[in-house]
Amino acid sequence: MKVSQIMLFGFFFIGIYSMEAQDKTSLTLEQAIQMAWNKSNEVTMANTKVETSRLELQSAKNNQYPDFKISGQYQRLTKVTIDLKTTSSSSSDPLPIVDQLVLGQANATLPVFAGFKIKNSIKLSDQLYQAEAANAMQTKEEVAMKVVNLYASLYKAQKTVELLKENQKSAQQRVTDFIELEKNGIIPRNDLLKSQLQVSKIQLTLDRAISDLNVVNFELISLLKMDAKTKLEVRESDFADFQMNNIPTDEQLALQNRKDLEAIQFQEKASLANIKIAKSGYYPSIAILGGYTALNLKNVLVVQNAMNIGVGLSYDLSGILKNGTTVKIAESKALELQNAEAMLKDYIKIEVQKAIEDYDLALKQNLVYNQAVEQASENYRIIKDKYDNGLSDTNDLLEADVEQLGSKINKTLAKANVIQKYYELLSVSGQLNQTFNLSKI
Repeated sequence: MKVSQIMLFGFFFIGIYSMEAQDKTSLTLEQAIQMAWNKSNEVTMANTKVETSRLELQSAKNNQYPDFKISGQYQRLTKVTIDLKTTSSSSSDPLPIVDQLVLGQANATLPVFAGFKIKNSIKLSDQLYQAEAANAMQTKEEVAMKVVNLYASLYKAQKTVELLKENQKSAQQRVTDFIELEKNGIIPRNDLLKSQLQVSKIQLTLDRAISDLNVVNFELISLLKMDAKTKLEVRESDFADFQMNNIPTDEQLALQNRKDLEAIQFQEKASLANIKIAKSGYYPSIAILGGYTALNLKNVLVVQNAMNIGVGLSYDLSGILKNGTTVKIAESKALELQNAEAMLKDYIKIEVQKAIEDYDLALKQNLVYNQAVEQASENYRIIKDKYDNGLSDTNDLLEADVEQLGSKINKTLAKANVIQKYYELLSVSGQLNQTFNLSKI
């Protein structure tokens, strides 16, 4: 009977473990970024703006084509008084009854010259479309970096929780051992209390780490539009197993590849086209006109095949005096964009230099923390031997244990930090999109 109960409980816990394992989802970093590009609100909004800009470009191109309008009227007339001045007063014929009017017209206007306004409007819209496309690529770059940061934070949080749980087990086992030693009078009660206090501190740290893990997990799955109950599990091979290539050493790649800089350069070109559009007010507009009219005034007049063709000319003479301010506004906006481009270039140089320094620092820290793990582990081994032989006290043992745990956590965080800083360097250099676009998942 006891054996059956033990087997039953065993199957129960195995089932719980299996359910927990099934609830966890594993994604590589590349898969997470691709999902963000396909599902995130930021990228969706950016793509929508690109599509809007494309339609605006098409609308500008449509202005090259003729305007063609058809209109028709049917009017019912009542109590019409007709006075035909050309009719002889001696005529005895009764006047016709006029009670309806039918009118049909078709008119076409083909712009020939509008001060180059149509041509430059197309250029303006095209440059703005290119700028919006570049902005969309920059948004993808920023979303990718956001995923990298969340993914790195999730990896760090998971590893921290794992290490804390391992340390918690050893600390709890130490308390169990100390309880027996204290009962037998081998150690003072104060040493037992210190070990129990350490377990409590580890528990508080673990609770905080789990809370941070849950927050980062929720933030990442929200970005990826996954189910709110999804628990992501970052395996080391999903995050850290890759080669770091093409590491930038200066700002040249950034100035060539940054999409936000490319976008502002397209906007600057669009501003030059806008100046030309403003100057089009100094010129007249010329168009070819054509039309067809049909009219039927019942019992009085029928007009058919009344076709016309000609040239239309319009010139806003007052606009010549007023247009100077419009031109100056357009020129001032162009100057604003030139200044914005210069400022952005300076900012990019600083950003790249900082990213290079952060990456180099992360490499150095990773090396030091790797060495620290070996040193802390060896220190704990020595202190433990001394404690077992009565040459060291409980404070030294617990302190060595804390240092060993801290070194392991720092090593894990440092490794993830190197990868994170590497991707940040690629991002500020405008190469992050290329890295994941060229990858196959």
